[in-house]
Amino acid sequence: MTAAIFFIPWCRYTALVENNALQAARDMEKVLDVSIFQIAEDDPMQQPQNPSSYPLISMQFLRVHGIDLFSCATTWLLLDIAFYSSSLFQSQIYRKNLHLQDTNVYNEAFKVAFFQTMVAIAATIPGYWFTVYFIDRIGRKKIQMMGFLCMGIVYFAIGIPYHYWRTHENKGFLVLYGLTFFFANFGPNTTTFIVPAELFPARFRSTCHGISGAMGKVGAFFGTLGFLWATKNNDPRIKAMRIALVSLGGICLLGMAVTYLFTRETNGRSLEENEKEKENSELCFFRCLMDADRHPKTSVPEEEIAL
Repeated sequence: MTAAIFFIPWCRYTALVENNALQAARDMEKVLDVSIFQIAEDDPMQQPQNPSSYPLISMQFLRVHGIDLFSCATTWLLLDIAFYSSSLFQSQIYRKNLHLQDTNVYNEAFKVAFFQTMVAIAATIPGYWFTVYFIDRIGRKKIQMMGFLCMGIVYFAIGIPYHYWRTHENKGFLVLYGLTFFFANFGPNTTTFIVPAELFPARFRSTCHGISGAMGKVGAFFGTLGFLWATKNNDPRIKAMRIALVSLGGICLLGMAVTYLFTRETNGRSLEENEKEKENSELCFFRCLMDADRHPKTSVPEEEIAL
């Protein structure tokens, strides 16, 4: 069983990228108890006809997959601007809420580690588990839009009255800060990694996923620069922090808009369906107008969802 888990992706590559279904069938025999040729008697394996062979850098790729790559890369970039800024923002919370001024380095390290653990237990990890439970029930696109929207609302709730949060010690501020991580993980921090892995044909999948991830790191770079500007000389200026936090809220709303307009729903869509180049080439420019997005498939039975 373990061998099959690692071997099947290679057979998929052989069949879909190298277009050698016969060799893929022979390879699968090495990990299956039943000959795949015996199975093929009931469901004959068809070799793809006239498989597409255009390269990554080509007008054909841009026409068929350009919008999808734009949506994956842009949403990942916008997410990481906000997500990494939230991580750096912890230093301001330490200074105000953990009372680290009159403590030694060991107690400071313990308090900071305890705070980070509580954030992970109360917000980060539950966000991931919510995604695991709901991702096949409501779809990747809706979760991503909801996460961006809620993150934007929380950033506005922190940033607009930041003078109050800065001058008053309030537990509500910690709750709002934790919600940014909860909705990041129950939202785009999970789906931006999943969607590129499901959306592109096998021969482009890893490359497009890597391009999207690289754009995320570009976003992290700019988010870090913006936060350093807002906390110049380790003295956070209220006006600058307000501008930075409200800007993060706007970035999250922009991420929601890009998701709605340009991101395709991949829920219930098999990886083999991504090989249908003709179907992909007929997509409209705005993905939100597609019937498949308005009525996405689901891999969870309706009666189970009702429960």
